[in-house]
Amino acid sequence: MPLYKNSLKNTENKKIMILEDDEDLAEGISLSLDSNDIDFILCKTIAEAREKLIHNNFDLLILDINLPDGSGLELCREIRRTSKVPVALLTAKDMELDIVKGLECGADDYITKPFSLMVLRARIRALLRRNVSEEKNRYTDKVFDFYFDTMSFYKNDVLVELSKTEQRILYLLVFNEGQIITRERLLEWVWPEGTEYVEDNALSVGIRRLRGKLEDTPSKPLHVKTIYGKGYIWEKA
Repeated sequence: MPLYKNSLKNTENKKIMILEDDEDLAEGISLSLDSNDIDFILCKTIAEAREKLIHNNFDLLILDINLPDGSGLELCREIRRTSKVPVALLTAKDMELDIVKGLECGADDYITKPFSLMVLRARIRALLRRNVSEEKNRYTDKVFDFYFDTMSFYKNDVLVELSKTEQRILYLLVFNEGQIITRERLLEWVWPEGTEYVEDNALSVGIRRLRGKLEDTPSKPLHVKTIYGKGYIWEKA
């Protein structure tokens, strides 16, 4: 049986495993990343992590290197034999050799201790985006045909030009069709580098411009709808 379980997911939530024997640090990481769309599983040993990997599907693994029963580097190497799930390593600030070894073992990124929570959130969100499944490259209904891999967007077979910001907003909405997406989640998705640098009305402007390109009557949207006090929702044509 492969170490990593490769079955289809049955949930829209992202699932992250944190392998860290320092319980306070592990809980601190999970709290800093706390979100309605992320679930966490915390492990303290490699043996426990192996068991979780066999019985769960993860969108991201955060692995400490030095653990009571072995090395996170070796575990990363094992995982890479059967899975491309994003892996981030936790390393001490002065352990440059560990960083090099980790990347050689197939890790996607590394996070040095101590770390800024703002930087941690941005890098974790970036890694989660890498794990978007291939089947979520196209969205289609009676009116729209969106190809996110080629960045080609059509309304009634007419090409519509969308900015990067508009594309990112649209992606999160259409692939969560019928679900309310909060402003906070959209802000973190569209600007993962840190929302504190984003103007307060930037998201509202992006939504308004997207409606102007996709809606027949932007002031009375049928697809990109506002749920007042909660967020936005996409309704299929």
